Amino acid sequence: MSSSTTQPNTTLYVNNLNDKVNKAELRSQLHALFATYGKIIDVVATKNTRMRGQAFLVFADLAGATTAMRALEGMPFYDKPLRITYAKSKSYATSRREDSSFVPPTSANASALLMQKGRADKKRQRDEEVADGERKAKRDKGDDDDDEEMEIDDEEDAQQNASAAGEVPVAGPTARLLCTNLPQEVSDGVLSVLFQQYHGFKKANVSTTDVPGVKKAQVMFDSPQLASVAKEGLHGFTLKKDWILSVQYI
Repeated sequence: MSSSTTQPNTTLYVNNLNDKVNKAELRSQLHALFATYGKIIDVVATKNTRMRGQAFLVFADLAGATTAMRALEGMPFYDKPLRITYAKSKSYATSRREDSSFVPPTSANASALLMQKGRADKKRQRDEEVADGERKAKRDKGDDDDDEEMEIDDEEDAQQNASAAGEVPVAGPTARLLCTNLPQEVSDGVLSVLFQQYHGFKKANVSTTDVPGVKKAQVMFDSPQLASVAKEGLHGFTLKKDWILSVQYI
């Protein structure tokens, strides 16, 4: 029996698969094996190098998923024992069955949100420019607040330096990802739309950088393995023209 402590789920996560097997054959054989225990509505086994030896099987009900997990855990499959646990998040196939209006988050959704938020941010930027102009006019008239403003700037710089600490990219896989080269209109929600496509996503925190109009973000996953899949899929993704997303481990 699996020793998984994850909450019961109609989707099973299977690893330790033989990565030499053709993906189409792998999906077909997994379906044939697991369908003995219940109705399967989806089998996910991609060609992504980070997903080698892994697959997700989506059952129509929890009973079928649980029975299959208990029966097949450790069973030899293409000369390797199966390792099976409940998946940590609900599959899109299950969400569509439960809600016919469900629309999976996609890159297109993210692009649309970027455009919408970009328009709002342009308006806010114009308002800020007007406010900046008014403040500059007041300073030109003799407002002597330079020392106070310098102290505020120093505090902001210290906060930015502190937030940057611990964000040095590392070589090995970790559960935290650092995203850079983000345009001004990117928010936590926009970035979440992109990363929610990958299992194990927890949250995204977007912050500013020292470069005006450029942001960065930390993205958290349940495990280094799941973070690696997202990194492989989204590093180099074009957020919009001339803005190529960079994703590194931290």
